[in-house]
Amino acid sequence: MSTDADIAARHTEKMKKIKAARDRLMATKTEEKGLIMVHTGPGKGKSSSGFGMIMRCISHGMPTAVVQFIKGAWATGEREFLETHFKDDCKFFVSGEGFTWETQDRDRDIAKAQAGWEKAKELIRDETNRFVLLDEINIALRNDYLDIDEVVEFLLEEKPMMTHVCLTGRNAKPELIEAADLVTEMTLVKHPFRDGIKAQKGVEF
Repeated sequence: MSTDADIAARHTEKMKKIKAARDRLMATKTEEKGLIMVHTGPGKGKSSSGFGMIMRCISHGMPTAVVQFIKGAWATGEREFLETHFKDDCKFFVSGEGFTWETQDRDRDIAKAQAGWEKAKELIRDETNRFVLLDEINIALRNDYLDIDEVVEFLLEEKPMMTHVCLTGRNAKPELIEAADLVTEMTLVKHPFRDGIKAQKGVEF
């Protein structure tokens, strides 16, 4: 019968082996680069995660920028917070006027999305911006407001080496997923909207 001391000793030995294996693995990870990141999928958290990384970068003294596509008409908490408290650390631009079923004007939506993309390229080219969040750009790409080939080519060929770019929104196109370094798909398991509960302040906006 094992004693507490035996269990503790086995645990220590197991952790030593895991640490040794982890150290060997980490020794091979030496490259640094700015990442192309995609947050997609039907679940909640795509934009929230992107804005979380904005705050993380600010805490490390890394200048950041946001271009918000599609849902720009919303008075979101993250926009208010960044513009009020971190205006010098995060440039914030809005190119959308609301979801497409609200605007009901495809030509206007296309013009807004393209203006947002031009601003995004300007911000990404500026190497002082270490992290650029393109919030909900995947919706603009899905609706063909922007040319996916142009976006992918720009990210692969013109993005500065150490600049991180995060693109959020459902239904990311396969070309973007293929080009990205990091892709996270948010899976919907349960959402209160299905039970008749509207979007909650502080949770969804």
